[in-house]
Amino acid sequence: MKKSLPIICLIFLLYPIICFGQLSEKESLVINKFGDQLKKDVEIDNIKGSISATVIKNNKIIWSNAYGYANRDKKILADTNTIYRIGSITKTFTATLLMLLVEDKKINLDDLAEKYVPEVKDLQGYSNKTKFTIRQLASHTSGLKREPDMARSNVGSIEQWERKLLSCLPNTSFNSNPGEQYLYSNIGYAILGLALERAANVPYIQMVQQRILTPLHMNQTFFALTKDRKPHLAEGLDNTKGPVNTDLPLQEHEGRGYRVPNGSLYSTPNDLAKFVMSFMGVSPLLKKSSIQEMQTVPVGGKNYGLGLSIVPSRIVNVIGHNGSVPGYTSQFFIEKDSQYAVILIRNSNAGNTDLGKDSLMLLKELK
Repeated sequence: MKKSLPIICLIFLLYPIICFGQLSEKESLVINKFGDQLKKDVEIDNIKGSISATVIKNNKIIWSNAYGYANRDKKILADTNTIYRIGSITKTFTATLLMLLVEDKKINLDDLAEKYVPEVKDLQGYSNKTKFTIRQLASHTSGLKREPDMARSNVGSIEQWERKLLSCLPNTSFNSNPGEQYLYSNIGYAILGLALERAANVPYIQMVQQRILTPLHMNQTFFALTKDRKPHLAEGLDNTKGPVNTDLPLQEHEGRGYRVPNGSLYSTPNDLAKFVMSFMGVSPLLKKSSIQEMQTVPVGGKNYGLGLSIVPSRIVNVIGHNGSVPGYTSQFFIEKDSQYAVILIRNSNAGNTDLGKDSLMLLKELK
């Protein structure tokens, strides 16, 4: 009897670990090419940042790697345990929590938001014509603007996010009537998080931990950066406006104001993979009908269901989400037909790697 082939681990100077399981010849060629390009992109970016990647097939991680530096000044190389912020991928967790509560019959998608958060009546322009539902909040069709017109809305401890949100409502207005068009709204998702909290009578963060993170054994995914996790955190490099800014990402580790249900989670690609895989095959969290509901674009929507983007393409059948906060960007995509998925996270806001485009290209080549 032939012995099974061992997992091959190659160690390089710039990127500490590459681990392959039993890949086909095509998978090896495509993923090697993808990894080489990520490594090259980090070098071209020339800011000594990092990018971490994971590829999934049929509910298993088949490849993961990290390139560049988690901390450039301390010359700490990123590895597959490096922690990043995942930004708006948090919205997919919030939408998942929503569907769990729908299954529990604690909330209905077509309930008015004011049933749970009557303070929305303080919104600028709120009237009988602008009442919006839970479904519209989750699908970005509530008509609400992206952000409140309020200075320092992104400042404040995680423990006080609900209070900060309520203070933002009188400074938030509408761009359209509910159900008329897709309009990405961070504050809309924060209102959704508060509605879920009140519907279940359990704090939002506690529910995410109990209903999603713990069941999936996501031990490296969290909202609050504790002292023991800081050594594993990739330093945020905000390069959206010229020179790299490390001050704003550092400040936001102390709290992001109202922006908790819409963009405050931390994770690693391999830990996030456990959540991504919950949408592939049989879910340990949600009924099949709930996952399908999350992929249904509502009236007025555009390529977005409930916490999931639906990518229009004749070649691939893809769902996913991206994220961006100061110093960090992220992307996950699932190709539903071939059952491949890819996760990319980096500690900068711009670079030679186009997280969305390059992820889709990888999935096309693997398919």
